[in-house]
Amino acid sequence: MLKQKLYQHCLDHHSKNLLFFKERDSEILLDLESESKSSAGDKHETGRAMIHLEREKLGEQLKQAEHNLKLLLPLKNIDNSKKVGLGSVVITDNLNYYLAVSSPEFILDSKKYYCVSSLSPIGKLLVGKTIGDLIVFNNTTSSIEQIL
Repeated sequence: MLKQKLYQHCLDHHSKNLLFFKERDSEILLDLESESKSSAGDKHETGRAMIHLEREKLGEQLKQAEHNLKLLLPLKNIDNSKKVGLGSVVITDNLNYYLAVSSPEFILDSKKYYCVSSLSPIGKLLVGKTIGDLIVFNNTTSSIEQIL
């Protein structure tokens, strides 16, 4: 149940991001069209260049959001494992983690869960660990108590 809630939290977050970026792209295209109708010389060209730069930046954000969703989708029904891997919920004596894609923290029953990527510094430390293993992150030692 916890794992499904964490999965849904990440899915909702990245789906909203993708929708926002697509809507923003449509707005930028409208701005570009209205800028094309203007003919104010250098000011016109500068405006068009700024819109193109913003669209390129947005394109990268769109790609990243799509990539995160692609990484997340296979984790929907992942089984529990004795070793930490993608889709694992890791309960330590200090903090709790969901190893999937980086997303905002999730709070359930007054407990915080940090949604992290396996490529993040903490994610790299967690992958492959088992119950009882120790990890040291930010000068704090934590013991893995449970892997879901």
